Amino acid sequence: MFCIGDRVVYPMHGAGVIEAIEEREVLGESHHYYVMNIPIGNMKVFIPLSNVNQLGIREVISSDEVPQVLKILENESTLPVLAWNRRYRANMDRIKSGDIYSIAEVVRSLSQRDHEKGLSTGEKKMYDNACQIMVSELVLAEGVKADEMTQRIKGLLA
Repeated sequence: MFCIGDRVVYPMHGAGVIEAIEEREVLGESHHYYVMNIPIGNMKVFIPLSNVNQLGIREVISSDEVPQVLKILENESTLPVLAWNRRYRANMDRIKSGDIYSIAEVVRSLSQRDHEKGLSTGEKKMYDNACQIMVSELVLAEGVKADEMTQRIKGLLA
């Protein structure tokens, strides 16, 4: 169970801070929710306490793990070359996992593909989403501004 002030990751949404635990009535039933503020994108998300494990909510990585994530961005992609639809599905599964290392692999492989052949509209959107999710966690892990982290990532991917 998380507490107010904990920094957590909500897969497919990004990282944020639990601001409150509230009770809300939905469809006539009362449920408890974490109120999570995701600073990047300025989103507020209500996460049902009863679904935390199924949703894959986890703590933000430590600052010690940030260099490992950034190292993934520097390396050549090791993901298999697949047809567009299979590649899209595989990348979406990696993002849905919520694992920062898998998300970094998606960012790296899509960036490399963009430099080599360009990305389709769907893959560009996926790339932007994966970058945002990754940046949101790295910002909270390292305590830097989003612009600064975004520039570091762009530098590694260039």
